[in-house]
This record gives sequence, structure tokens and C-alpha cells, in this order.
Amino acid sequence: VQDPHNLGACLRSAEAAGCDLVIAPRNRAVGLTPVVHKVSCGASQRVPFFQITNLSRIMEQLKERNIWLVGAAGEAEQTLYQVDMSGSIAIVMGAEGEGLRRLTREQCDFLAKIPMAGQVESLNVSVATGIFLFEALRQRRS
Repeated sequence: VQDPHNLGACLRSAEAAGCDLVIAPRNRAVGLTPVVHKVSCGASQRVPFFQITNLSRIMEQLKERNIWLVGAAGEAEQTLYQVDMSGSIAIVMGAEGEGLRRLTREQCDFLAKIPMAGQVESLNVSVATGIFLFEALRQRRS
């Protein structure tokens, strides 16, 4: 995520959904700036946020800990409502405009899309993040 407003909104949704932590790449991504703190409405101080150098390595470490990787991808065959997100998962979101990089997509255990009825092809990354997070929360509570 490169836009500080988007990162702030993602952190706010992550905190509201009860996420354990947020991981983001260090390269070509925004860090915790004053704008991020303001937009997150305090969530940036309550949700652990880690910027890492090697995303691929972290994804492998999550898999080794039996955490399933669910990637958000508009071209996925199944929707987020068809993927079991009731267990230990990490939701993998792509960059604004670009989506998931090829290697990141390939490392995901599942790819899921948000079903859309309108003409737009994609949603803002912070909106899509909120939808994925709260579907996971809904599945865990049911």
C-alpha cells in the first residue's frame, strides 16, 4: 500500500476486526507516517505493524506455522464467501492499481475475489481489505 490514507484505513479495519498484526513490505510501500496515524484513528498504535524486507520469506514462515494464505485477486475462480477463513489465516492484499505480484499470488494457498455487480473492475484496497477482514470475522463467529 503506497497511499498513507489507504494504509491508515486498512489499519483501522484490521483493529476493528481483531487482527493480530499487519505485515507490509518495506520497499515501494508507505510506513507509519503522521497521516497514517491520523486516518487510523489510533489503530496504528494498537495493531502491531511490521515492515519487512523479504515478503516471500515471511509468507513461507507463516505457512510453516500452519497459517493459510488467502490472496485477494479479482481474477480468482472462487469468491471470498467460498473460502474457509475460520481458522488461522493471513489475508494477502495487493498494491493499489497493480494487485498481487505474480510470485506473491503463487505463494498463496487460496485466491478469492469479491463478487461485484456493478461496472467497476476493482475496489479501493482499503475497502477490499475491510470486506475480506469482516468476512473472516463473520465465518469465525458462525
